[in-house]
Amino acid sequence: MKTLSTGEFKLHLSSVLKSIMEGEEYIISYGKKKKKIAVVIPYSKYVKKNPRKLGLLSKKGNFSLKKDFKMSEEELIGI
Repeated sequence: MKTLSTGEFKLHLSSVLKSIMEGEEYIISYGKKKKKIAVVIPYSKYVKKNPRKLGLLSKKGNFSLKKDFKMSEEELIGI
């Protein structure tokens, strides 16, 4: 992971974006104290591919909810 100041980031934007597409990650720093303000990573690493894990059963099954799944609070707590 490389660190760039905001000025360097603006100056080399196109080459930085090209290297990000190749998988490189960057930390952006700001000001005289070089305070770290952001991390720029490839979008493919940002998107979670498997957000839920089943622990010991992770290789034996899977779990997913349909987009239209709805449950009231009463149903959830069993009232």
